[in-house]
Amino acid sequence: MSVACGIDFGTSNSAVALSDGGRARLLQLQGEATSVPTALFFSFEDNSTTHGREAMKRYLEGEEGRLLRSIKSVLGTSLWNETTQVKFRRYEFSDIIGAFLQFLRTSAGKEIGGLPDQVVIGRPAFFVDDDAEADASAQEQLAEAARLAGFKHVEFQFEPIAAALHYEQSVSAEEIALVADIGGGTSDFSLVRVSPELAGKADRRQDILGYNGVHIGGTDFDRALSLATLMPSLGLRSKLKMKGMDAPSWYFSDLATWHRINFLYDAKVLSEIKTVRRDSAEPEKIEKLLRVLELRKGHALLARIEQAKIELSAQEVASVKLSDIAEDLALAIKRPRFEKAIAEGLDKIEGRVRELLAMAGLAAGDVRTVFLTGGSSGVPAVRAAILKAVPTAKVVTGDAFGSVATGLAIDAERRFGQAARPARKVRAGQK
Repeated sequence: MSVACGIDFGTSNSAVALSDGGRARLLQLQGEATSVPTALFFSFEDNSTTHGREAMKRYLEGEEGRLLRSIKSVLGTSLWNETTQVKFRRYEFSDIIGAFLQFLRTSAGKEIGGLPDQVVIGRPAFFVDDDAEADASAQEQLAEAARLAGFKHVEFQFEPIAAALHYEQSVSAEEIALVADIGGGTSDFSLVRVSPELAGKADRRQDILGYNGVHIGGTDFDRALSLATLMPSLGLRSKLKMKGMDAPSWYFSDLATWHRINFLYDAKVLSEIKTVRRDSAEPEKIEKLLRVLELRKGHALLARIEQAKIELSAQEVASVKLSDIAEDLALAIKRPRFEKAIAEGLDKIEGRVRELLAMAGLAAGDVRTVFLTGGSSGVPAVRAAILKAVPTAKVVTGDAFGSVATGLAIDAERRFGQAARPARKVRAGQK
């Protein structure tokens, strides 16, 4: 039996899809959920490891253990060659990412009645900005992890190209589309010629007019918003008794960065921060920082900031409750403050789109449609930044967490075929 699937392994969320006869569908991974958080939770209470939604549930309910999120962010960085401590064992990141991909493979197998052994995995335009060697290393590292997960044949496709394949299923005439995949860790763009006639072609290289991206995404927005609103209350830029000196900023930078939070729980770091509290001219703020770390609430607080970001996509003000840290601590964040915090990232997104147009030799008016996908594509300021570069294009919104995966599945079927497909699992109520 040989089955090929597409996997969108995202910084924040992941999904798996299967294509049969050019018709792609997302697979259920946990319950009826077709996308899951890219997260692992190592329980210290029963020594089990859980993934996705179950991992987040157990962590946020206060079970003692270690949460890992944004694990994709270590690809192509020096962290790949390091290990991370989980209770009494040290894990290599290849094993951690491999374990998560194995979870996706096993979950998909339950849905389709057989384990897929061929896969097309999505990749950003650049895992690492402006470093071709590190970018190539990142792809090979992800391939290594996929093989550890049990996949025999591993191929890659650019995420915005995959999203274009998904979008093409809905067009009625030829056009040039700008596909914008605004994910958790990267913003990726492609200019693609799409049409109903072209959709059946196996080789689409001549229809890809250009692609690029920038290492800016939803987790960067979380970080910027946290640093702008929450971290000053915990001591960011607070003064030390020694004139002209501030509390070290790296504590707050790590606390606002998903995959760096766990490093702050180290006993040596806590000891350092206690020394900072002693030397601080504003010790009450550093005391709040210590409380966050001693209670291991770093991920929980950043999750609240992330939720505020999501709410600000639909409303003008978001509230963040922090009474478990200090009775007098709460945030009311207005959308303009959020947009100011992420302004630098928005400028980079707009700049990348303009660069892509120039690279492809196209004018802004040549782009008929902007197809938006990815978990952070709903941020109004992100849409506005993209449309500054292509102001006459219409906007079409795809499945934020499914468009890339279904496009990858279409690509997988074209590359590998689907001979000897397993029988589709029949769900309750289906015939």
